[in-house]
Amino acid sequence: MLLQSKVALITGAGSGIGQATAILFAAEGAKVIVVDLDSSRGEETVGRIREKGGDASFLHVDVTEPSQVEEAVTKAISAYGRLDILFNNVGIILIRELIDTTEDEWDTLLRTNLKSAFLFSKYIIPHMRRQGGGVIVNTGSELGLVGCPSFTAYCASKGGVVLLTRALALECAKWNIRVNCICPGSTQTRIFDSEIARYVDKESTIKTIIENVPLKRLARPEEIARAVLYLASDESSYVTGAVLSADGGTTAK
Repeated sequence: MLLQSKVALITGAGSGIGQATAILFAAEGAKVIVVDLDSSRGEETVGRIREKGGDASFLHVDVTEPSQVEEAVTKAISAYGRLDILFNNVGIILIRELIDTTEDEWDTLLRTNLKSAFLFSKYIIPHMRRQGGGVIVNTGSELGLVGCPSFTAYCASKGGVVLLTRALALECAKWNIRVNCICPGSTQTRIFDSEIARYVDKESTIKTIIENVPLKRLARPEEIARAVLYLASDESSYVTGAVLSADGGTTAK
Protein backbone atom coordinates (compact mmCIF):
# COMPACT_ATOMS: atom_id res chain seq x y z
CA MET A 1 0.00 0.00 0.00
CA LEU A 2 1.33 3.39 -1.00
CA LEU A 3 0.35 5.29 2.17
CA GLN A 4 0.85 2.66 4.85
CA SER A 5 0.89 4.27 8.34
CA LYS A 6 0.66 7.81 6.91
CA VAL A 7 -1.71 10.39 8.41
CA ALA A 8 -3.58 12.57 5.93
CA LEU A 9 -5.83 15.58 6.47
CA ILE A 10 -8.21 16.37 3.61
CA THR A 11 -10.37 19.48 3.41
CA GLY A 12 -13.68 19.40 1.57
CA ALA A 13 -13.73 15.62 2.02
CA GLY A 14 -17.49 15.36 2.39
CA SER A 15 -18.11 14.93 -1.32
CA GLY A 16 -16.63 14.91 -4.80
CA ILE A 17 -12.87 14.80 -5.29
CA GLY A 18 -12.21 15.16 -1.56
CA GLN A 19 -14.39 12.22 -0.66
CA ALA A 20 -12.99 10.03 -3.43
CA THR A 21 -9.45 10.88 -2.33
CA ALA A 22 -10.20 10.20 1.34
CA ILE A 23 -11.57 6.76 0.47
CA LEU A 24 -8.60 5.98 -1.81
CA PHE A 25 -6.04 7.18 0.74
CA ALA A 26 -7.61 4.96 3.41
CA ALA A 27 -7.56 1.98 1.05
CA GLU A 28 -3.85 2.67 0.54
CA GLY A 29 -3.21 2.45 4.30
CA ALA A 30 -3.53 6.06 5.47
CA LYS A 31 -5.29 7.26 8.58
CA VAL A 32 -7.58 9.98 7.22
CA ILE A 33 -8.88 13.13 8.91
CA VAL A 34 -11.97 14.26 7.03
CA VAL A 35 -12.54 18.02 7.23
CA ASP A 36 -15.78 19.58 6.04
CA LEU A 37 -18.34 22.22 6.98
CA ASP A 38 -21.16 19.78 6.26
CA SER A 39 -21.17 17.34 9.17
CA SER A 40 -23.55 14.84 7.58
CA ARG A 41 -21.46 14.54 4.42
CA GLY A 42 -18.23 14.42 6.40
CA GLU A 43 -19.54 11.64 8.61
CA GLU A 44 -20.74 9.82 5.49
CA THR A 45 -17.18 9.78 4.17
CA VAL A 46 -15.89 8.49 7.51
CA GLY A 47 -18.57 5.80 7.52
CA ARG A 48 -17.68 4.62 4.04
CA ILE A 49 -14.02 4.35 5.03
CA ARG A 50 -14.74 2.47 8.24
CA GLU A 51 -17.08 0.06 6.43
CA LYS A 52 -14.05 -1.08 4.46
CA GLY A 53 -11.90 -1.41 7.57
CA GLY A 54 -10.13 1.91 7.22
CA ASP A 55 -9.18 4.43 9.90
CA ALA A 56 -10.88 7.83 9.66
CA SER A 57 -12.22 10.62 11.84
CA PHE A 58 -14.25 13.76 11.13
CA LEU A 59 -13.62 17.39 12.07
CA HIS A 60 -16.26 20.06 11.51
CA VAL A 61 -14.31 23.14 10.43
CA ASP A 62 -14.99 26.48 8.80
CA VAL A 63 -11.81 26.51 6.73
CA THR A 64 -11.89 30.30 6.41
CA GLU A 65 -11.63 30.89 10.16
CA PRO A 66 -8.02 30.91 11.47
CA SER A 67 -8.95 29.84 15.02
CA GLN A 68 -10.94 26.86 13.76
CA VAL A 69 -8.16 25.78 11.40
CA GLU A 70 -5.53 26.03 14.14
CA GLU A 71 -7.75 24.07 16.52
CA ALA A 72 -8.36 21.38 13.89
CA VAL A 73 -4.63 20.92 13.33
CA THR A 74 -4.05 20.73 17.09
CA LYS A 75 -6.76 18.06 17.44
CA ALA A 76 -5.34 16.05 14.55
CA ILE A 77 -1.83 16.09 15.99
CA SER A 78 -3.17 15.20 19.42
CA ALA A 79 -5.12 12.25 18.02
CA TYR A 80 -2.54 10.82 15.62
CA GLY A 81 0.79 12.26 16.76
CA ARG A 82 1.78 13.48 13.29
CA LEU A 83 0.49 14.75 9.94
CA ASP A 84 2.21 13.44 6.84
CA ILE A 85 -0.12 14.66 4.10
CA LEU A 86 -2.23 17.78 3.72
CA PHE A 87 -4.67 17.89 0.81
CA ASN A 88 -6.04 21.43 0.50
CA ASN A 89 -9.02 20.50 -1.60
CA VAL A 90 -12.00 22.52 -0.41
CA GLY A 91 -13.42 24.85 -3.01
CA ILE A 92 -16.50 26.60 -4.37
CA ILE A 93 -17.44 27.94 -7.80
CA LEU A 94 -18.93 31.25 -8.87
CA ILE A 95 -20.22 31.75 -12.40
CA ARG A 96 -20.62 35.49 -12.73
CA GLU A 97 -19.19 38.26 -14.89
CA LEU A 98 -16.88 40.54 -12.93
CA ILE A 99 -19.12 43.62 -13.15
CA ASP A 100 -21.96 41.61 -11.61
CA THR A 101 -19.83 40.08 -8.86
CA THR A 102 -20.40 41.54 -5.41
CA GLU A 103 -17.61 42.18 -2.94
CA ASP A 104 -19.08 39.56 -0.61
CA GLU A 105 -19.05 36.96 -3.41
CA TRP A 106 -15.46 37.83 -4.29
CA ASP A 107 -14.34 37.68 -0.66
CA THR A 108 -16.15 34.40 0.02
CA LEU A 109 -14.61 32.76 -3.03
CA LEU A 110 -11.07 33.92 -2.23
CA ARG A 111 -11.39 32.96 1.45
CA THR A 112 -12.67 29.49 0.63
CA ASN A 113 -10.47 28.60 -2.31
CA LEU A 114 -7.22 30.39 -1.48
CA LYS A 115 -7.13 31.56 2.13
CA SER A 116 -8.04 28.09 3.41
CA ALA A 117 -4.95 26.64 1.71
CA PHE A 118 -2.85 29.39 3.27
CA LEU A 119 -4.27 28.75 6.74
CA PHE A 120 -3.93 24.97 6.80
CA SER A 121 -0.43 25.16 5.34
CA LYS A 122 0.57 27.82 7.87
CA TYR A 123 -0.49 25.71 10.85
CA ILE A 124 0.59 22.30 9.56
CA ILE A 125 4.02 23.13 8.14
CA PRO A 126 5.66 23.66 11.58
CA HIS A 127 4.59 20.12 12.58
CA MET A 128 5.86 18.65 9.30
CA ARG A 129 9.12 20.51 9.78
CA ARG A 130 9.61 19.05 13.27
CA GLN A 131 8.83 15.50 12.12
CA GLY A 132 11.31 15.72 9.23
CA GLY A 133 9.06 16.25 6.24
CA GLY A 134 5.66 15.90 4.67
CA VAL A 135 3.58 16.47 1.57
CA ILE A 136 1.08 19.19 0.66
CA VAL A 137 -1.19 18.87 -2.36
CA ASN A 138 -3.37 21.81 -3.37
CA THR A 139 -6.40 21.67 -5.64
CA GLY A 140 -6.13 24.22 -8.40
CA SER A 141 -8.14 24.00 -11.60
CA GLU A 142 -7.77 24.13 -15.35
CA LEU A 143 -9.21 27.62 -14.80
CA GLY A 144 -6.21 28.45 -12.64
CA LEU A 145 -4.11 28.04 -15.79
CA VAL A 146 -6.31 29.68 -18.43
CA GLY A 147 -8.98 32.37 -18.37
CA CYS A 148 -12.69 31.86 -18.94
CA PRO A 149 -15.53 34.40 -19.27
CA SER A 150 -17.92 34.53 -16.29
CA PHE A 151 -15.39 32.67 -14.11
CA THR A 152 -13.23 35.71 -13.37
CA ALA A 153 -13.21 35.46 -9.57
CA TYR A 154 -12.85 31.68 -9.70
CA CYS A 155 -9.90 31.96 -12.11
CA ALA A 156 -8.26 34.49 -9.79
CA SER A 157 -8.65 32.22 -6.78
CA LYS A 158 -7.33 29.12 -8.51
CA GLY A 159 -4.50 31.02 -10.20
CA GLY A 160 -3.54 32.09 -6.70
CA VAL A 161 -3.50 28.45 -5.59
CA VAL A 162 -1.16 27.54 -8.45
CA LEU A 163 1.40 30.20 -7.57
CA LEU A 164 1.00 29.61 -3.82
CA THR A 165 2.00 26.03 -4.60
CA ARG A 166 5.11 26.98 -6.55
CA ALA A 167 6.33 29.57 -4.06
CA LEU A 168 5.63 27.36 -1.06
CA ALA A 169 7.46 24.45 -2.67
CA LEU A 170 10.60 26.57 -2.80
CA GLU A 171 10.19 27.72 0.81
CA CYS A 172 9.61 24.21 2.12
CA ALA A 173 12.17 22.20 0.14
CA LYS A 174 14.82 22.76 2.83
CA TRP A 175 12.54 20.98 5.33
CA ASN A 176 11.85 18.00 3.07
CA ILE A 177 8.26 19.13 2.56
CA ARG A 178 7.02 18.67 -0.99
CA VAL A 179 4.24 20.93 -2.30
CA ASN A 180 2.37 20.21 -5.53
CA CYS A 181 -0.86 21.16 -7.26
CA ILE A 182 -3.51 19.13 -9.06
CA CYS A 183 -5.52 21.02 -11.68
CA PRO A 184 -8.68 19.10 -12.56
CA GLY A 185 -10.90 19.81 -15.51
CA SER A 186 -14.69 19.48 -15.43
CA THR A 187 -15.45 16.67 -13.01
CA GLN A 188 -18.75 14.97 -12.25
CA THR A 189 -19.25 16.18 -8.69
CA ARG A 190 -22.09 17.55 -6.58
CA ILE A 191 -20.82 21.09 -7.08
CA PHE A 192 -20.65 20.60 -10.85
CA ASP A 193 -24.20 19.23 -10.91
CA SER A 194 -25.52 22.12 -8.81
CA GLU A 195 -23.94 24.69 -11.14
CA ILE A 196 -25.25 22.96 -14.27
CA ALA A 197 -28.72 22.94 -12.69
CA ARG A 198 -28.74 26.74 -12.97
CA TYR A 199 -28.87 26.55 -16.76
CA VAL A 200 -32.18 26.30 -18.59
CA ASP A 201 -30.87 23.75 -21.09
CA LYS A 202 -28.73 21.48 -18.90
CA GLU A 203 -28.12 18.78 -21.52
CA SER A 204 -26.92 21.30 -24.08
CA THR A 205 -24.62 22.92 -21.53
CA ILE A 206 -23.00 19.60 -20.61
CA LYS A 207 -22.67 18.70 -24.29
CA THR A 208 -20.87 21.98 -24.97
CA ILE A 209 -18.48 21.39 -22.07
CA ILE A 210 -17.70 17.86 -23.23
CA GLU A 211 -17.14 18.97 -26.82
CA ASN A 212 -14.37 21.27 -25.55
CA VAL A 213 -12.53 18.36 -23.87
CA PRO A 214 -10.17 16.42 -26.17
CA LEU A 215 -11.03 13.14 -24.38
CA LYS A 216 -14.73 13.95 -24.96
CA ARG A 217 -16.00 13.22 -21.47
CA LEU A 218 -16.11 14.55 -17.93
CA ALA A 219 -13.68 13.29 -15.30
CA ARG A 220 -14.80 11.03 -12.47
CA PRO A 221 -13.75 12.06 -8.94
CA GLU A 222 -11.94 8.74 -8.57
CA GLU A 223 -9.72 9.57 -11.56
CA ILE A 224 -8.61 12.84 -10.00
CA ALA A 225 -8.07 11.05 -6.67
CA ARG A 226 -5.58 8.68 -8.28
CA ALA A 227 -3.58 11.64 -9.57
CA VAL A 228 -3.60 13.14 -6.07
CA LEU A 229 -2.41 9.79 -4.68
CA TYR A 230 0.61 9.93 -6.97
CA LEU A 231 1.52 13.42 -5.73
CA ALA A 232 0.95 12.48 -2.08
CA SER A 233 2.91 9.23 -2.14
CA ASP A 234 6.60 8.39 -2.42
CA GLU A 235 5.94 7.52 -6.08
CA SER A 236 6.53 11.25 -6.66
CA SER A 237 9.41 11.58 -4.19
CA TYR A 238 11.41 13.91 -6.49
CA VAL A 239 8.43 16.03 -7.51
CA THR A 240 7.81 19.41 -5.90
CA GLY A 241 6.49 22.71 -7.21
CA ALA A 242 4.69 20.79 -9.96
CA VAL A 243 1.29 21.58 -11.43
CA LEU A 244 -0.35 18.42 -12.73
CA SER A 245 -3.21 18.96 -15.17
CA ALA A 246 -5.93 16.30 -15.06
CA ASP A 247 -8.27 17.96 -17.53
CA GLY A 248 -8.67 15.54 -20.41
CA GLY A 249 -6.28 17.63 -22.49
CA THR A 250 -8.24 20.88 -22.34
CA THR A 251 -5.33 23.17 -21.44
CA ALA A 252 -3.02 21.47 -23.97
CA LYS A 253 -4.86 23.25 -26.79
